[in-house]
Amino acid sequence: MSVTPDLDRRTLLRRAAAAGLLVTPAAGLLSACAGSTPSQNDDNAGEKSNDNPFGVQDGSAVKVVIFNGGLGDAWAKEDQAIFNAKYPDVTVNMSSTQKIKTEEQPKMATQPSDVVMNSGADMMDISTLVNEGAIEPLDDLLAAPAWDGEGTVGDSLLPGTVGDGTYQGKFFVVNVAYTVWGNWYNSVLFDKEGWTPPKTFDDFFALAPKIKAKGMAPYVYDAVHGYYPRWALMATVWKSAGKQAVIDIDNLKENAWRAEGVLPALEAWEKLVKDKLLLPGKLDHTQSQQAWLDGKAAFIQVGTWLKNEMAATIPPGFEMKISDYWGLGATDKAPNDVYAGAGEGIVVPAKAPNKAAAKEFLRAVLSKAGSAKFAELTKSLASTKGSGDNVQDAALASANELMKNASSDLISIKLWNFYADLDKESQNLSAELMAGRLTAAQFVDKMQAAADKVAKDSSITKQTRDA
Repeated sequence: MSVTPDLDRRTLLRRAAAAGLLVTPAAGLLSACAGSTPSQNDDNAGEKSNDNPFGVQDGSAVKVVIFNGGLGDAWAKEDQAIFNAKYPDVTVNMSSTQKIKTEEQPKMATQPSDVVMNSGADMMDISTLVNEGAIEPLDDLLAAPAWDGEGTVGDSLLPGTVGDGTYQGKFFVVNVAYTVWGNWYNSVLFDKEGWTPPKTFDDFFALAPKIKAKGMAPYVYDAVHGYYPRWALMATVWKSAGKQAVIDIDNLKENAWRAEGVLPALEAWEKLVKDKLLLPGKLDHTQSQQAWLDGKAAFIQVGTWLKNEMAATIPPGFEMKISDYWGLGATDKAPNDVYAGAGEGIVVPAKAPNKAAAKEFLRAVLSKAGSAKFAELTKSLASTKGSGDNVQDAALASANELMKNASSDLISIKLWNFYADLDKESQNLSAELMAGRLTAAQFVDKMQAAADKVAKDSSITKQTRDA
């Protein structure tokens, strides 16, 4: 996918990616929002009730923009049908694009769309949107009744979803996909060869010669977009150094990148590169995924949007399954923590013409019916509880199994969404490490220097996390 998000894709958030947000002419347009407070008034809001908590008015229109990446947009069309079944006299103008920042950012200070799925390589930087007052706080959405269940919308969401969308104490981003990241393999091939998916890097390094003997590269990755390898690098850092070490990194704590366990985690990836265990060539996300499907490599790391993104080219007899990111072994401080969380963020611009319908549309997106359709169509979990309960799919089942064995702490990295410049630097350095042009020690030195620069810059609004 071209995420994150990040993140964030799928990341997104988590997903990934939008360094360099403030470019001309969009920078001037967005900065026109600076210092503003998102308006709680909505000219299109009518009488409110428990069944219509935001006062959606018949005869109004709502403009919805969907990121059409690895998850496609068919799921959003199902949400439109759910919404219009209840509000047949409200016009939903839905469009899909991969150019979110290019097409939507210039309109943020004038007349933006009402609902914007902010994902992909061309996503808008969330921290900037929050700091500029360009997007609407959505705490009232969390407090609203669930569309088709008991309790509130907030009650219906999977762990981490609210936290992943919260900035400066307010909820701004509705992350609709619940992504699990890890190392994917073809279970049919592994069963045939008698190979066991590794749990540690030592397991992987022991298996690698057997893989190479079959004419395959042990590993392939997206070598074009720097946020792809970064997911795997930071997952290993978390497992090795532990949760607090990553919290300190996100909080720009002095010498956080030099914490015990950080360098050894990165040295494992350095060894993978030096031992020539990567498929040669600078492949992007879909090219690397296709090479894996074609049997040119045994493992690829990516999120659970993978099957939907590559559905058209999965060969017969290929059964994709996900296994956890590898740790270092006995020295790991968080060996059972899984990289998972909510991504594919949706925002409501502060100047959206129809906030009432925008929030109600999001309530439909997070409904049980909408989330079940999301899981069915994308083969990926939605951020609403129970979305994948009735979906029969081996890839999704393997992700569910991974989550069942996960600890209560989920791997999450915040600095990418906290600081755009640091995000960009981490992507560049991750790409350099995986290309063999940077050692693990040099990576640590450069990331620490970049973090120190942000920490000392009083013009940058600082954000923190405590969990």
